[in-house]
Parts: sequence; C-alpha cells; structure tokens
Amino acid sequence: MVSAFIPPVLGHSISETIIPDVKTTLNLFGMHLRKVRGEWEYPVHAHPQYEFNYVLEGEQQLVVNNRSYTQKAGDLVLLRPGDTHSSKSGNGKPFTYFCIHFDIDDKILISLLSRLNHVLFESGSTLAHKLSPVFTRLVEISNTISGDITMSQRMRLQSAVFELFGQLWEAFSIEANLPATGTYEKVELAHQIRSRLQGLVFQQFQAELPYDSHYGIDDIAAELGISASHCYRVFRQVFGVSPREFLSEQMLHEAKVLLDDSSLSVSQISSLLGYRDIAHFSRQFKRWYGKAPREYREADK
Repeated sequence: MVSAFIPPVLGHSISETIIPDVKTTLNLFGMHLRKVRGEWEYPVHAHPQYEFNYVLEGEQQLVVNNRSYTQKAGDLVLLRPGDTHSSKSGNGKPFTYFCIHFDIDDKILISLLSRLNHVLFESGSTLAHKLSPVFTRLVEISNTISGDITMSQRMRLQSAVFELFGQLWEAFSIEANLPATGTYEKVELAHQIRSRLQGLVFQQFQAELPYDSHYGIDDIAAELGISASHCYRVFRQVFGVSPREFLSEQMLHEAKVLLDDSSLSVSQISSLLGYRDIAHFSRQFKRWYGKAPREYREADK
C-alpha cells in the first residue's frame, strides 16, 4: 500500500507536531434567510436532521413537541432530529430569521448535542452570545447569493458552518458545565454500547428475546471486553445518562409510539413490547412516565 504521507528521514527534523487525521462529513440542507409577514405561519412538521433557527429581527412563536417558546432577536433554537415543530409570528408583526438543517458524522459533537435538553437559548446566554458573530457571517454570505450558488460561496458557507461547530463545542461545554468527553476511542466505545442497547430494545420489541431472558447491560459489557463498571462510566461520560436510563428512555419512546396508535389495545402493546402481562407493563410505564398507559391515552386525546 502506498502511504499518503511519507515522513522525513529519522533525525532530519528539528521539531515536529503530528496532527491526527481529520475525516468529517458535513451535509447542509434547507439553509435559508427569510423575512415574513405578521400573518405568516409554518405548519407542524419534523425532519431527520438537526436544525438551528436564529431570529435576527422581530419575534417568532415556536411550538416544539407540544411546548411553546417565544424566540426574540438574538435568540437561538436548536431542534433535534424528529422534533415536531411549527412557527408563526410571536406578536403579529413581520420578523426575520435564518435557518440551517444539518447532519455531521463527528461522534463527539453529536454526543454533546444529544446530552442537552435545551431548545431555546436566549440572546444573553453563553451559547447564543458566542455563536452570534458566526450567524452574522452566515447571513452576510447568504445575502451575496442570488440564483445559483458559486463554488466560492459554497466553500465560504461550509467554512463558516465549521467555525460555528467549533464555537458550538466551546459554548456548549461551558453552558452545560460538562467535563471533557475524552478521546475518540472512548466516544466510539460509548456509541457501540448505545447501538447494542438500541438493538436490545428492537429485539424485545420483535419478541426475539424470551420474557425471562436475563440478557442485558452486563452481557453487552462482556461482549465488548470491558467491565460493567467501565461500561456505565464511559456511557455516562459521553451521553450524560446511565445505560439503564437510556434503555428506559428507549422503551418509553416505543411504548408511547404504540399507545398513540388507537387501533392497538394496551394488552396488545404489552405483548408487542415483550411483557408477560398487562399489569407488569402498566406498572413499568407508570414508573417511567408517572401515569398509567390508559391515563396517557386519555390525556393525549
């Protein structure tokens, strides 16, 4: 195999700094700068990418996952994949906003995003204040585009977005008071654990595991060649919750999706999720959500 980089002969260097290889794929979707009238509304929708929404002038009213937020000039909103949301003017007057949808394969950045429960970051927050100059730059570049985008404009936009992610990392770490997540190897291990936990939910959902199976997190740790305590520690450092908490969140999500389907009885849902009887499922769901499955359905009507 031919090496892409051939180091100088040993002993010929006076000093040297080796930078680790950087391989990152960034995809940008639906980036737009828009000024709208006071009667403008955008209906409820969701998409599989992350979204940043930044208000430049006026006021926007957002409803995200059935919760309302008032976004004013300088405020930043972060939406995660699958978040349902709608928007309109917050005061019946025109407003201007900048929006960008993205996905990126950097696992450390995605891990950090997944740890934060915030949606709205007000202009006075550390994050919004730090990112404001980068959004100003993105808006300036966007204002130079009319018709087809040039190669120069495309590269400048990508450069600004990567600068946004750099500032985002620093600002999020401060905002969330997070310790360093560690090396890529640690993050990769945490993602392997998460993938297997999601597989565990899928197997349970597909009834591929018997109800009395004791296969779980300890077995995942053993398969990965690590101790259970190390499994817990790494997962919590990267994702901010324990593996068991994550597993419970995934099971609750599946349960709520099924309960939203009125054609399924609670008894059928209990069986689909691998529970031996409806009573056990009801107790578990109430422990997760604070309400029994039937109460959840009634409240959702």
